[in-house]
Amino acid sequence: MLSWIGHALLYGFLILIFIVTFTPFWQILVLSINDGTDSLRGGFLLWPREFSFESYAAVFSNSEILNAAKLTALRTVIGAPLSVICIAMLAYSLSKRDLVGNRGITLFFIFTMYFSGGLIPTYMIVKSLGLIDNFLVFIFPGLINIFWMILVRTFMEGLPHEIEESAEIDGANDVQVFFRVILPVCTPVLATVGLFAAIYHWNAWYDSYIYTYKPELKTLQAVLVKILNQYQTGDMLTQAQQLANEAKKIPVTSESIRMAVTMVATLPIILMYPFLQKYFLKGMLLGAVKS
Repeated sequence: MLSWIGHALLYGFLILIFIVTFTPFWQILVLSINDGTDSLRGGFLLWPREFSFESYAAVFSNSEILNAAKLTALRTVIGAPLSVICIAMLAYSLSKRDLVGNRGITLFFIFTMYFSGGLIPTYMIVKSLGLIDNFLVFIFPGLINIFWMILVRTFMEGLPHEIEESAEIDGANDVQVFFRVILPVCTPVLATVGLFAAIYHWNAWYDSYIYTYKPELKTLQAVLVKILNQYQTGDMLTQAQQLANEAKKIPVTSESIRMAVTMVATLPIILMYPFLQKYFLKGMLLGAVKS
């Protein structure tokens, strides 16, 4: 009896957490596909009163948002895999106990997790490298995340050493062992890190805000931040209102435009989870040998 009550309370609590976290997202989705003028009536909507995709039509007809979406997608497609491979190579090197200076090198990297030079020195370094107003500024400065590297290194340290020895006996060198043996076995943790990296690149806006000035180098999140900031200040005609005015022949408002832009910036990265979920279920003994 007590066990049944405990399970009921646990599931009830989890359902409550789901409702609290999912409701704001659902409200944004509903407002984005509801008729803009109808949304002005106010009230909490669990379902659109009048379906309309005109807000999305207005958003996708805007060249700045389209360019920002393409740039963000390109940044994610290039930056995430490159970050994963660099993190994996660094983690594999530091997982070797016989590496000369292993402890000192590890402490050096860990030190950077807690201390940095600050914004101005970082900006000066980026500028000296010629990365200001350069697409590569989205890739190189955040190429290595030390926390993710530690996760991968810890996973690699738990792998049976026999799988490397068997490959070396067959004549494989370190590069072949890394790419043909270690990486396939590390698929679960690398998929997790890859998802983290993709989320980082897709949601990043601050580097675009600080290091770029050209409109064509503004990421989708940076454009969204600009729209939301203009709305909050109220000192000028917001970009969302401008989009609504340009599409004044269709039933949209600045509020529905903002909701649609938010969904466009959020949905793609959410849709990545189902495709990567299968990798989280794979065990670390994939392809291993008995010791």
